[in-house]
Amino acid sequence: MSDSRRNTATEFSYILQRQGSDVSAGETHAFDDLNNLMEAKHSTQHQQRPHTNEGGQYTETLSVLEGDTLSSLPQASFNYINSIVGSGVIGIPYALHRAGFGLGLLLLVLVAYITDYSLILMVRCGHLCGRFSYPGIMEAAYGKYGYYLLSMLQFMYPFLAMISYNVVVGDTLSKVLVRFFPSWGTSMGAVRMGVVFFVTVGVVVPLCLYKNVSRLARASFISLACVVFILFAVIIKLLSGDYTVVDTPDSWRFANVDLIPATGIMVFAFMCHHNTFLVYQSMRNATLERWEKVTHISIGFALAVAALFGIAGYSTFRALSQGDLLENYCWNDDLMNFSRVLFSVSILLTFPIECFVSREIVRALVHRFVLKEPISEFTLDKDPNLEKGADIDEYSKTITLAIVFSAFIISPLTDCLGSVLELNGLLAAIPLAYILPGLAYIQMESHSLFSREKLPALGLVVFGTIVTILGVAVLLPGLMGDCRADVVMDYCRQEFTNVANASITVATIKRGN
Repeated sequence: MSDSRRNTATEFSYILQRQGSDVSAGETHAFDDLNNLMEAKHSTQHQQRPHTNEGGQYTETLSVLEGDTLSSLPQASFNYINSIVGSGVIGIPYALHRAGFGLGLLLLVLVAYITDYSLILMVRCGHLCGRFSYPGIMEAAYGKYGYYLLSMLQFMYPFLAMISYNVVVGDTLSKVLVRFFPSWGTSMGAVRMGVVFFVTVGVVVPLCLYKNVSRLARASFISLACVVFILFAVIIKLLSGDYTVVDTPDSWRFANVDLIPATGIMVFAFMCHHNTFLVYQSMRNATLERWEKVTHISIGFALAVAALFGIAGYSTFRALSQGDLLENYCWNDDLMNFSRVLFSVSILLTFPIECFVSREIVRALVHRFVLKEPISEFTLDKDPNLEKGADIDEYSKTITLAIVFSAFIISPLTDCLGSVLELNGLLAAIPLAYILPGLAYIQMESHSLFSREKLPALGLVVFGTIVTILGVAVLLPGLMGDCRADVVMDYCRQEFTNVANASITVATIKRGN
């Protein structure tokens, strides 16, 4: 393959079919196609036409975008921003609280910089092996072991995200209901559980059982719009001075000891690596140089949004900042109640996409280990985005229900969104964002391990490994914590009592919960 041809990945992606491979061609095709489904958070749909060369050594797939149109650099940047900025930014003020305000902001910039490098590194790996998908580069680098490891992490990440969504929906919508039914404030635990149950049964399950659920990816723009509105609401509340929080010695401390858990939250907020190759291959005249510009613009914008959320949220509540920033606002604050509803809508539109990803990974592993056969229904010339009908088969329905209700059963075990974000960031997001791309590049790059070309990738792997190991060791012993969903903050106590006329135990959020 010539260099000029490698530099235009929008024209072709190469899927090598090697005789004697540890992973069968059917499984390789299935997993590569699954990655395309996972990358379907963008509205641009694509079809692929297989073409085999005369020697039959590899299969070449031509990506044909709808209307034969490709994204310009600004359009590609917007698509990428759309995939980065999401629910994770709501936890940035809490991350600044854990790390310390000054050191937390520096850490946020560092995480953005490292993420920027890892995204560029992934595309370099694609050029090295000629396979432009995340599973493709891992299989090319480490065979079946790379395949299995990536499939495990790619299941863990959306599954933990679904648990966090249940926690958020339960916390936010229960506060909105109490605004209209004040007497319910005396039994917030039951209200929260009821909200999650009815949302799961009435909204989540029907959407997740829909065959063409990937079409909901088009709602990602709505999700971005909701996040932007919430950001403006947070800034308005800061400037209005509606919330008066008494400063403590910890309020403006430059650095705290909980640096590692804060890193997990921040990495979760920037996680977008599963969308990398879809955006790259949608670009017009895609080259590594143009990709670097897209990455810099997208990560820069996401950093600005995250920093604004962090600064505005932390400046308002300081040492009392919670894992879900919206939990800090009083229950009778109508603007923030509207923001809570928007945030819940955003999450409910994202939940089915995460469930679809988890379901397809489980199906792939069941076919591999239980049925002892490759997945034949996912082929390169079949785009599930274009499938008709609202029903899925009984086999997929069983897996879907098992995943959804497993997340529902686990979610009440903690009210601490911060802990769930930390856990997902440390166990899944950091390995997916830093460790695996670095390992893939080290394996495929021909230079020595300590050469100038590999040292940054080695540093990426070392950084991710240390943060993951230390973070898990610190986080797991106190994972459940003593968070409560029915807590009324001190600064809301009198106001809430006058409005609700209810007897509710008032508690102060302890630092680190």
